[in-house]
Amino acid sequence: MRDQHSANNFIVLLRHGESTWNQSHLIQGQNDEATLTEKGREQARLAGVTLREHHFDAIISSDLARTFETAQIAGNELGLTFDVALGLRERNYGVLEGRPASELTTAQSGIEGYRVVDEDASPPEGESLRQLHRRAGNFMEELRDRDGQRLLLVTHGGTIRAIRAYCDGVSMMNLEWDRVRNCSIWNVRLPPPAPRPL
Repeated sequence: MRDQHSANNFIVLLRHGESTWNQSHLIQGQNDEATLTEKGREQARLAGVTLREHHFDAIISSDLARTFETAQIAGNELGLTFDVALGLRERNYGVLEGRPASELTTAQSGIEGYRVVDEDASPPEGESLRQLHRRAGNFMEELRDRDGQRLLLVTHGGTIRAIRAYCDGVSMMNLEWDRVRNCSIWNVRLPPPAPRPL
C-alpha cells in the first residue's frame, strides 16, 4: 500500500497485533494488562516485512504493552528502534476497561450501527470521541516538527480512526466506524497547516 504523496508527508499507521483481550472480546482502552498472542506476534512480524519497502526514518508507538511489543517486533524487521508517545494511546474507556465488549452501550460509546452518533458520549471516567479526536490531532500537529521524515506510528483501532478523521479534516460525528483489523496498515498525510491570523 504505497502513498503517492511526497516523502515529507509520508506517515503510516499500524494497528497492534492480536492481543489476549482481543481474543477474549474484552474492552481494552488504556488498561495495560493485555499482551500479544502468538498470532499477534506473527502479525507484527509480517507487517514489518511488508513495510520494509518504505524505508522509514523513525517509529513512534503508543506506550501500552500490546503496541510496544508490536513496535519491537516490526522494528526488528525494519532495523529500527522506536520512541513512545502517550498521544497514541487508545481511547480511555474508564470503568468499563476489562469488561466484556458486549456490555458497551451506544450511550457510553457514541457508536451505533457502525457509525458515530454522539461524539460527546463517554463511559464513566472515560474519554469521549471528541476528546480522542482532539488528542490525536494535537499529536499529529507535533509531527510537523519532523517534516521530511518517513514515520511509522504504531497505535490502536480507535486512535487510527481519529487520526484518519483529523487528517481528512472532519470531526468524529457521523464517521463510519469501519473495521480496523489487527496489524492493518493505513497511509495518511497531515492536512495543510491552519493559516496564521493577520
